Amino acid sequence: MAVISENEKRELLRLAESSSLRKDMRHLSSNRHNPFIRDGKVDVDAYIEFVTQYNEFINHEPKAFKLMVDKVMKL
Repeated sequence: MAVISENEKRELLRLAESSSLRKDMRHLSSNRHNPFIRDGKVDVDAYIEFVTQYNEFINHEPKAFKLMVDKVMKL
């Protein structure tokens, strides 16, 4: 874990005392949602669509499927 400087510590303490920042964070927290949850259940199709589009966006080259040859796999 990176060590933060004294200036960064002072800035974080100053921000922690900010009522407007706390208000903004409460607003964000109350309005957030998970786009992969529909009707209280995980929407796998929405997740797959997102991952597919994201990979296309970053120009990700899919790797060829490689069969696993291990016989005994223990966690």
